[in-house]
Amino acid sequence: MAFAESGEGGQCVPSPGSAPEGKARSWAPLLAVCTGYFMVILDVTVINVAVPVIGRELSASLTGVQWVTDGYTLALAGFLLTGGALGDRLGNRRVFCSGVAVFTVSSAGCALAPNADLLVAARLMEGLGAALIVPGSLSLLQQAYPAPAARSRAFGLWGSMAGVAASAGPLLGGLLVSTVGWRWVFLINLPVGVLCLVLTLRHVARSPRRTARALDWPAQCAVVAAVALLTAALNEAGRRGWSDPAVLAGLGLAVAAAAAFAVRERLARSPVLPPRLLRSRAMTGGAVIGLLFNFGFYGMVFTASLEFQHQRDFSALRTGLALFPAVVMTMFASVLSGRLARRTGDRPLVVSGMLLAALGLAGWTAAGPDPAYPLLVAPMMAAGFGTSFALTGTTATVMGAAPPAYSGAASALFNTTRQIGSATGVALGGSLLATATDYTSGLRTSMVVGALAYLIAAGLAWRCVPAK
Repeated sequence: MAFAESGEGGQCVPSPGSAPEGKARSWAPLLAVCTGYFMVILDVTVINVAVPVIGRELSASLTGVQWVTDGYTLALAGFLLTGGALGDRLGNRRVFCSGVAVFTVSSAGCALAPNADLLVAARLMEGLGAALIVPGSLSLLQQAYPAPAARSRAFGLWGSMAGVAASAGPLLGGLLVSTVGWRWVFLINLPVGVLCLVLTLRHVARSPRRTARALDWPAQCAVVAAVALLTAALNEAGRRGWSDPAVLAGLGLAVAAAAAFAVRERLARSPVLPPRLLRSRAMTGGAVIGLLFNFGFYGMVFTASLEFQHQRDFSALRTGLALFPAVVMTMFASVLSGRLARRTGDRPLVVSGMLLAALGLAGWTAAGPDPAYPLLVAPMMAAGFGTSFALTGTTATVMGAAPPAYSGAASALFNTTRQIGSATGVALGGSLLATATDYTSGLRTSMVVGALAYLIAAGLAWRCVPAK
């Protein structure tokens, strides 16, 4: 049964206008939610090939150009838990739609920005909108598809959007920049955002509101500071090196903010995530697994992109095409794992996916110091397939461990750890490439580290993901 967003007191009542069960199980809610999620992830990577052109046309400094990319990532990572808490309190559909509206308007601001300062400000607002979209996306899917089999398929397709969007970003960005200009990298979000809003309002049932639950603003500020500082330090580590004072200071302040958050959570009457949830092996284990496989996958995508462009002289468009095998496998693996979950349970899928991805990165290393591109296709396909194959079961594990009242917070925790994993993978990959004696050895070391992360994730999955 669907529920209406309640008034004062946080009571949940049946919505008289709710769609019938057959309609709720249609593909429309999935399309609506995944459209919003696709925009969010696409904007992480689509900007990369446009940044040099933006810097020239807006006469931006190097720092300004860096903030065009990093400002979005920092706001997204920093406000995910806040977005999840707001969704649980005010209704996930309401917060999701608000995020889509903020994201769409901010994209227009990015496209129309006359200088770098206004572009960075608009990118920060875009990241805030994205942080409101992501936590609610999983909660809305859990609400729209209550049957375990349908939910697994929905989570699988949701997860595939991340891999497809992240890998397709350079391809789409290169195409737009080389044809109609860099402003279309942002303008393309406008019709997509409007479509997402229309589909969500028409086909996604309203979510329960729990207005009696107070928002713990000191804890929210502490977690925003911790995640933003950590992400900033990791981003800077890729450019400055891990021993740089600014990087070390950022990491130290992030740890201090995380400690303050932990203390506040123990004292708060209404914590962001109750301690009993964090003591759940499925919840915390699933979050760490998400961190590890994002570390491996996005580290691979980042270093592979640099390898293709700097060592093989591929254009941005050709680099996107070179990464396409990994993109195709993410979609196929997500659909397959969603169908298999009902028969096998989640644990075999997560474990086998992590082992296959580890084998893929190890295969890249074993291909030699300067392998021909065809030899790299199978390793990329294995990494893309394995990561996406495991994502469905990991998502179901985390969301299944949380009661409905905390679905937004659980989704936010999972996506926050994944975002940290992505930032760490990119930062470490960049550091290894910058500090190695030669580019090839740095690349191969990065692949070995990614393979080890996948193996650790496989071991955690065996212990933490529930059997069927």
